[in-house]
Amino acid sequence: MKKVIYITGIAILILLQQCKRDDRLDHIDPNAPAPAQVSSVKSQSTAGGAILTYKIPSDPNLSYVKAVYEIQPGVFREGKSSFYTDTLKLEGFGDTREYNVKLYSVGKNEKASEPLDVKITPLTPPVLVAFDDLSIEAGFGGVKIRFKNKLEANMAIVLEADTVGNGVLLPIQTFYTKTPAGIFSARGLSSTEKKFSVYLRDRWNNKSPALVKSLVPLFEQKVPKPFTAVKLPTDEYEPVEGQYPMERMWDGLVDQGIFASRHGTVLPQWFTVDLGRKVIFSRMKMHQRAPDYTYTGSNVKAFEIYGSNNPNSDGSFGNWKLLGSFKSYKPSGLPMGKVTAEDINYGFTQGEDFEFEDMTEAYRFIRFKTLETYGGGGQITISELSFWGKL
Repeated sequence: MKKVIYITGIAILILLQQCKRDDRLDHIDPNAPAPAQVSSVKSQSTAGGAILTYKIPSDPNLSYVKAVYEIQPGVFREGKSSFYTDTLKLEGFGDTREYNVKLYSVGKNEKASEPLDVKITPLTPPVLVAFDDLSIEAGFGGVKIRFKNKLEANMAIVLEADTVGNGVLLPIQTFYTKTPAGIFSARGLSSTEKKFSVYLRDRWNNKSPALVKSLVPLFEQKVPKPFTAVKLPTDEYEPVEGQYPMERMWDGLVDQGIFASRHGTVLPQWFTVDLGRKVIFSRMKMHQRAPDYTYTGSNVKAFEIYGSNNPNSDGSFGNWKLLGSFKSYKPSGLPMGKVTAEDINYGFTQGEDFEFEDMTEAYRFIRFKTLETYGGGGQITISELSFWGKL
């Protein structure tokens, strides 16, 4: 019996070796002619593009359909669609004039048919649609840009300024977004009149017209650090561990520590800070936890800021005034767990800015009340907090 098994095993090995030596089966015929052209082509215009539908030729050699088109002088794009579908999407056009598109049927041997010319007329591209709702105005320490992106297209908002008064506009900041609406602010500019320009750019380098204005950034001062933690009875100020105390939020080291409240705490929760002087607030900045955690977990998503000059010793809200309700903003608009480099730069590296509206009274004490975290849990984490205004 053992001898039979042994002989059978040898036979199988010999067969396997012979299979390995056989030439590879190749079903591509290099001499096959190019496939016939597609037919019955229809075009549906879209914002900055078009969707083509067509009838695929009955040819076993067909591999895919290719479109070649010029979106800008000398700039050509290609779109491809396999023989499994009869639809091809074209995109990247920057205006609404008529364009010529060449359609090719391409065989498995890469031989292409003669081109079939198709005319398309794109609808208004996203950068021009969004430009109608673009605005720029003076803000604290800089300017504020408001936009609406109804088509939720990926685009860059490019801000330029004449910062030295020589009439030359130079880029000072670029914001990236695909969210339907938002506000971006550029800071760090002196309170003197300057000429500003803002325009939109898409990923194919199509640009909107520039919106140009002369503006005077509003004066503000940064509130000096360090601050002091005020530990009132109803506050949640105990750190989850000793290396995450409240003082981490004003040590000036964004990437070297956080405040983290205890596990198992619930929302809403709040903590109190003594700024050491009275301030008429213009804005505040919050840095989220380091890049691996940005826009996730215990980072604060929604919160309120209260001001007082005489906090109640029992920790109640009796002597506090609501100064603003805020919600964190994610430039990419991606769902939880997905972030872009621009998200990390905005939420962690640069920090999110939150503006106070119509402030007239000065306050020394701040109460930060967290309403929601990105992960939905009760623990909160903050890397750094900063405040600006009139001291």
